[in-house]
Amino acid sequence: MKKLLSVVIAIAMAFSLTVCRQAANAVLLSGNTMGTTYHVKYIDDGSVTETSQKIHEQIEAILQDVNAKMSTYIKDSELSRFNQNTQVNTPIEISQDLAKVLAEAIRLNKMTEGALDVTVGPVVNLWGFGPEKRPERQPASEQLAERQAWVGIDKIALEMNGNIPTLTKKIPQVYIDLSSIAKGFGVDQVAEKLEQLNAQNYMVEIGGEIRAKGKNSEGKPWQIAIEKPNTTGERAVENVIGLNNMAMATSGDYRIYFEENGQRFAHEIDPKTGYPIQHHLASITVLAPTSMTADGLSTGLFVLGEEKALEVAEKNNLAIYLIIKTDKGFETKMSSAFKKLTETKE
Repeated sequence: MKKLLSVVIAIAMAFSLTVCRQAANAVLLSGNTMGTTYHVKYIDDGSVTETSQKIHEQIEAILQDVNAKMSTYIKDSELSRFNQNTQVNTPIEISQDLAKVLAEAIRLNKMTEGALDVTVGPVVNLWGFGPEKRPERQPASEQLAERQAWVGIDKIALEMNGNIPTLTKKIPQVYIDLSSIAKGFGVDQVAEKLEQLNAQNYMVEIGGEIRAKGKNSEGKPWQIAIEKPNTTGERAVENVIGLNNMAMATSGDYRIYFEENGQRFAHEIDPKTGYPIQHHLASITVLAPTSMTADGLSTGLFVLGEEKALEVAEKNNLAIYLIIKTDKGFETKMSSAFKKLTETKE
């Protein structure tokens, strides 16, 4: 299961209380979800139509609903029930939310030339990075070949033309894992709820996936930091971005991995080969209008590696920031769209 980097957030987030007042007009709500934590901060200028307690309750309900639909760790979630069903060529009714996320995953699969593939779950599980909790060892080539045959976005069919969307398996072993995009969708759902409640200045973060609008309590765009890669566990800042009416997601390979016989196997799997990626890209940060899109793109583009990721970004006008491992340390690169956005947003 893909686990994105915990982005270092430049605003103060180290609070022990679930709900607290950081300043006279700044409210912070936090909790646990999707195997990680969430933080929601908004400026209460008197126009917000609910109390912080009610907003917190609604956020919790939203995130529980996303989990109940899209988690692979909850055995009776909507997605888990689909994965367990072995019927082929039989349309199964699914929720609008699940269909929305799948439709975006399919769109981004094409944009990233197959690098983002939500059907890669069987291979991710085999490597020990998913719910199966396999021992941390390299799988046998025969096992890998078997599961690799189950992978491919062409092995599912999503139909959204009717009143109720449907999803179809073309082979019984299809297993969908939305961990590369579901947290981003959760961020968007919470952000949209805040908009409904007339919060004009807010920042929502789940496990490093972020969406922000308006200004912070200092009257500046929300200051979000990109983490400097290292393998020691220490946290350091590489760059700070002023985020306004934009989402941000970061993916990397230097925290989640295992080693065998001196070889390092990162958690990001290339759907085309079934093996962990082997390139020099340490992390990639993506800016996009929605967190769902940023989340999915950060995974797909990271799998592609630095050269191909930049090529795809320039072709599709995507805003990306790369941190690349070299013999002398790390170097950074950015796409034209990223440079333009950060020049105008800061």
